Amino acid sequence: MATLYLAIFVIGFALTMISFLTGVASHSFGHFGDVGHGGDVGHGADTGSAHGDHGQRVPFVNFGTITAFMMWFGGIGFLVATYSQLVALGTVVLALGGGLGGAAIIFVFMAKVLAPDQIPLNPADYYLPGTLGRVTVTIPRDGTGEIVYTQVGTRKTVAGRAADGAEIAKGTEVVVLRYERGIAYARPWDQVADERSGRPTA
Repeated sequence: MATLYLAIFVIGFALTMISFLTGVASHSFGHFGDVGHGGDVGHGADTGSAHGDHGQRVPFVNFGTITAFMMWFGGIGFLVATYSQLVALGTVVLALGGGLGGAAIIFVFMAKVLAPDQIPLNPADYYLPGTLGRVTVTIPRDGTGEIVYTQVGTRKTVAGRAADGAEIAKGTEVVVLRYERGIAYARPWDQVADERSGRPTA
């Protein structure tokens, strides 16, 4: 029995090392968290919708807890079987208790520390059309400037052009209408707002 416990421990330890080196452990329980569009730079309007579920739970049975169970179960079982006089049943009970305890520790760590930091890679979170931004480098007539915007909680910049080819001065708040080949085509926010409200644009 001692050999069996040792084999289980070695397999669990090997899987843990492999997952650590290849990065499997960081993705073994999916993505958690809630992320919405952060494209609003001053109008109080959210240009996207929220995704995800704040209450989503980490499953107890996952790659991390399984390998932790194997290591603790095999390690405790090997030590008890080798250095104590307990009968086989007592050894199994202690090994099971140790394995479940080790798996529980890993589960709590994943649920309380790792899961809250996970960001879902939802394509909608990186969809530029409709995003609000601000011109940081003047967009000349039929030319290219720079637009800064906030998305998924991160401040980003992108090459920008006016959708109608007009000049857009530095500091102007704009809304991205389309995104093509790395360039965001935008219009001043006040013009878009005026059109929506039915007021004539200047």
